[in-house]
Amino acid sequence: MAALAALAVVWACVAHAQSGKPTARAGAASAAGTAGAVDYGDRFRSVCAACHGANGRSEMPGVPVLAGQPSLYTITQLFLFREGRRSNEAMVALAKTMTDADLRGLSDYIGRLPPVPAPAAATPADAVRMSKGKALAQQHKCTFCHGDDLSGGQQVPRIGGQKEDYVRSTLHGFKSGERPGYTRAMTEALSQVPAQELDVLAYYVANFTTK
Repeated sequence: MAALAALAVVWACVAHAQSGKPTARAGAASAAGTAGAVDYGDRFRSVCAACHGANGRSEMPGVPVLAGQPSLYTITQLFLFREGRRSNEAMVALAKTMTDADLRGLSDYIGRLPPVPAPAAATPADAVRMSKGKALAQQHKCTFCHGDDLSGGQQVPRIGGQKEDYVRSTLHGFKSGERPGYTRAMTEALSQVPAQELDVLAYYVANFTTK
């Protein structure tokens, strides 16, 4: 029931942001916003790019790739940060200042960023680990939601080419319950997956490329 309640709150925010109707939080900024429309591309470059990169991909450890992420997934994550449901000191501090319009504007901009492949590795990906990772992804039905090309869509993130350290941390966080989601789908999906298999999955999706 708690998960359903949390999901209802998220979707209420998304619906308000997409409709353009003012909410209590949005109303506080409406007067200031009448002077002119906000350029969320500039906002992204001045606020987000320092960590996430101007093109949505940086090599800063622990920082996820935003390029290619669906806007609906992104607005949900920003909402969870704003409401303190996700734990990251820097992101919570930034998101708490955002109006509903900011959530929509930034997520729409991020949703238009094209996927950016990882820099070429010095050595080829380990074929044995990739084969095992592919089998695990099929076994645990990762592709059922994230797609055969791991590109996600709508409320599901793109994980193909995401950074390995971030994916590994996220998978272990979902399994332990430390990383909350808008539903318990990931926590439940990973509950029976051994920790060592999570590491192989992280390696696989990080090194995944479409042919």
